[in-house]
Amino acid sequence: QVQLVESGGGLVQPGGSLRLSCVASGRFRSFDGMGWYRQAPGKERELVASIGSGGSANTADSVKGRFTISRDNAKNTVSLQMNSLKPEDTAIYYCNAYRVISVEGARANYWGQGTQVTVSS
Repeated sequence: QVQLVESGGGLVQPGGSLRLSCVASGRFRSFDGMGWYRQAPGKERELVASIGSGGSANTADSVKGRFTISRDNAKNTVSLQMNSLKPEDTAIYYCNAYRVISVEGARANYWGQGTQVTVSS
């Protein structure tokens, strides 16, 4: 069993900042990748940012230059620093962790329960 617990969501004014954190616990050794997805009302879940075990990061174009993902393998945590927030960043943010389980690249995915981020004046 793997549990991912997010924290750090909330209400912030446009232009403000928030930091999301996610802690993994349970029976696992390591994750090949960790990241953040978000889902706004009426929209599909989308990747915000991801980071590999070696630190290589991938960030969605919509948040590039504003959001930064980081990871602490020793503490099994992944964080998302969000600056210059916009109303369109409003969504439920989900922590994700995965392990590659086949040579074809199939993944075992784990998800947090989600944390609400609302950007509004």
